[in-house]
Amino acid sequence: MASAAEQLAANLNFSAFAKAEDLKKRIWFTLGALLVYRLGTYIPMPGINPDAFAQAFQQQSGGVLGMFNMFAGGAVERMAIFALGIMPYISASIIMQLMTSVVPTLEQLKKEGEQGRKVINQYTRYGTVLLATVQAYGIAVGLESGSGIVADPGWFFRVSAVITLVGGTMFLMWLGEQITARGIGNGISLIIFAGIVAGLPSAISGTLELGRTGALSTGIILAIIVLAIVVIGVIVFFERAQRRLLIQYPKRQVGNRMFQGDTSHLPLKLNTAGVIPPIFASSLLLLPATVAGFSDTSTLPTWAASILAALGHGQPIYMLLYAAMIAFFAFFYTAIVFNPKDTADQLKKHSGFIPGYRPGERTAEYIDYVLTRITVVGAIYLVIVCLLPEFLISATGVPFYLGGTSLLIVVSVTLDTVAQVQGHLIAHQYEGLIKKSKLRGGKRGR
Repeated sequence: MASAAEQLAANLNFSAFAKAEDLKKRIWFTLGALLVYRLGTYIPMPGINPDAFAQAFQQQSGGVLGMFNMFAGGAVERMAIFALGIMPYISASIIMQLMTSVVPTLEQLKKEGEQGRKVINQYTRYGTVLLATVQAYGIAVGLESGSGIVADPGWFFRVSAVITLVGGTMFLMWLGEQITARGIGNGISLIIFAGIVAGLPSAISGTLELGRTGALSTGIILAIIVLAIVVIGVIVFFERAQRRLLIQYPKRQVGNRMFQGDTSHLPLKLNTAGVIPPIFASSLLLLPATVAGFSDTSTLPTWAASILAALGHGQPIYMLLYAAMIAFFAFFYTAIVFNPKDTADQLKKHSGFIPGYRPGERTAEYIDYVLTRITVVGAIYLVIVCLLPEFLISATGVPFYLGGTSLLIVVSVTLDTVAQVQGHLIAHQYEGLIKKSKLRGGKRGR
């Protein structure tokens, strides 16, 4: 039998949405914040020659810069004030998650609840400033080395570039936190989502233009559309897939009353690592191509040039390493974000247990056993989803925006946002039912 929440979710309609004033305010706030973000991606950084930079960027668009440009919504190719995007904050968050697993002090802070999380978030902000400063300074020096990109090279330009880019990243971090608190969905994820979606129209028009000029046949374009639909369907299925472990709670006595034991489920996501594995794998594999692009390849030794050629986008070795790195980071990041021992301790603390397994160490071993096996399936899913579009890109030359990583991010964020909208609508309907029952009770009392 469906639960009350599922029945309410099935009854959600446009009339319920029209009555949810708080939800509409949150949606309008989210849209307004994302509009501010998009406007910022068109404000150029001072002291840059746009034409010279655009020419230099075209030569490096196939490396890491192309991927960062996708995540930054085109701000990198325009060298806008948001060129660094939100990636320094994401990197700082990942580093902090790693440190909470190896540094006892941070691990203890993580267990202290809300107050500990506030301290860790503050450390993450400091880390964001540090990473953004280093990256901004590197960008400033790199721009000065380009021919005619910087109008007036020197320390004044470097300092102003660092202040501008770091300020842009910190503003985006603040904007993401505001969206999370006052809007709908995860603000950081929505900012990345908006950047990717903003580039989809040009990517689609570019693909259609290739079809118009005859560079791509109609059959290939139809195959691209069918593949995109299939990949989206696979992502939706696997991102919603869970392995639910049965949790039982024993009978308990409160005063003179005996309460029956309760049951619940511990949901384990099939893809606990999310989109982190393909992002990390892409960044590491595209790094050699980007470094080579900024150097004189004619001076490289023969063996180095051969390695660079083998690591080119779409090459067999590139594909194999890409798949291996995705699988590795799927297990590595899952081990970082989910600790079976902590989960088992929390269950034991609240008198919960998994039937057939003793609370404590045996429960932790069983959770780890199940998590490892579903992560194998999750890693295979990530590899297939990310490699299928890569084969298509290497074979047909369709735009980078149609890659598996971008589709994975767009679909995952969409699912999360829709789930939060439904949650607000369900809460609104519950509040309406409670008010009606109170009114009826008041009338009966009269």
